[in-house]
Amino acid sequence: MKAERRVQYTIRSVPQSVDRALRGIARDTHKSLNAVLLEIVTRATGANVDTKIHDDLDHLIGTWVADPETERVLSEQRKVHPGDWQ
Repeated sequence: MKAERRVQYTIRSVPQSVDRALRGIARDTHKSLNAVLLEIVTRATGANVDTKIHDDLDHLIGTWVADPETERVLSEQRKVHPGDWQ
């Protein structure tokens, strides 16, 4: 499936009350202001657009399996060697 071409907009003269409300939504939903605006505009226009720009790694959450050898190697990699900083 070919990705839909994207364009940029500049919106001027946004009232402070609207700015505060939008930023509040972004903060409360842990999203960027841009993501919030895209969702609102998409909903308002009734457009059927996938606003998802990238895939993430959420499907891996909670799948870590502890492995003593891996933990040992990671521990070694976390050590700071003073000679490396001279």
